[in-house]
Amino acid sequence: MDLSIIITNYNTRELLSSCLTSLYRTLEHVDFSFEIIVVDNASVDRSAEMIQKTYPKVLIIKNKTNLGFGKANNQGIRKSTGAYILLLNSDTEARGDAIQKLLLFSRRHPSSFVGPKLLNIDGSDQTSCGPFFSLPVVFAVLFLKGDVLGITRWSPRVTKKVDWVSGACLIAPRKLFFDDLFFDESIFMYMDEIDLLYRAKKKGYAVYFYPESRVVHVGSGSSINRRKGPILNIYRGFMQFYQKFYPASCVRVLRRMLQCKAFIGIILGICTGNKELKNTYEEAFKLV
Repeated sequence: MDLSIIITNYNTRELLSSCLTSLYRTLEHVDFSFEIIVVDNASVDRSAEMIQKTYPKVLIIKNKTNLGFGKANNQGIRKSTGAYILLLNSDTEARGDAIQKLLLFSRRHPSSFVGPKLLNIDGSDQTSCGPFFSLPVVFAVLFLKGDVLGITRWSPRVTKKVDWVSGACLIAPRKLFFDDLFFDESIFMYMDEIDLLYRAKKKGYAVYFYPESRVVHVGSGSSINRRKGPILNIYRGFMQFYQKFYPASCVRVLRRMLQCKAFIGIILGICTGNKELKNTYEEAFKLV
């Protein structure tokens, strides 16, 4: 098998259907063999039934509970047989020959992880790569709108080596994942690809952003609450990442920054009468 495509799913039946349709459309006449594996995290929206009825060639792994993004991907990786492995979110759609281009580029860079240019639904660029989260970068994320200003997340027009690319679409040779580069299963969702690619960099592997391949990404397709969920998971992700890789002094600084950001969010929620904002940051404060 040349390529294994692994998709994790949690209650995104319609998005998943669009994703699978786009894959089979773009891969209809390719000259390489591929398999598609969907790891379903106990969806209750009949996702599995839809796959069995409409896409009978897809291999389904049915989990009895929601195991999270990292653990589900690890299941798919271990089940796969491809020489190259493509991790794909269920809320993505391949454009043109995006998958073929990714595979060809990955073959030319066999010691690298590669991500494509992600696009929003309207076709605009979606920032999907950037630098690792040092304390200055975290400060820019929390207090300077670093993502908006292009300080902490980018979408370059040219192929570029970067620290990380989005886990929404990520390809690498099978041997890299099996070089002790599975996802950390203690991370339920968000920051999991940052953790993996940080460990990959320490092993000497490269990470490329490859804009010639283009994939539409809806974003937060599996989030129960699209505002609250990502904020809480990012708080958890930052804390886990720093506790794992940074000295205690840096963890203390990170904790103070996160607390300060949460305090600002709580005050803004009170002043504007936004109970959701207030409650979200109250929960976030408790996480640090």
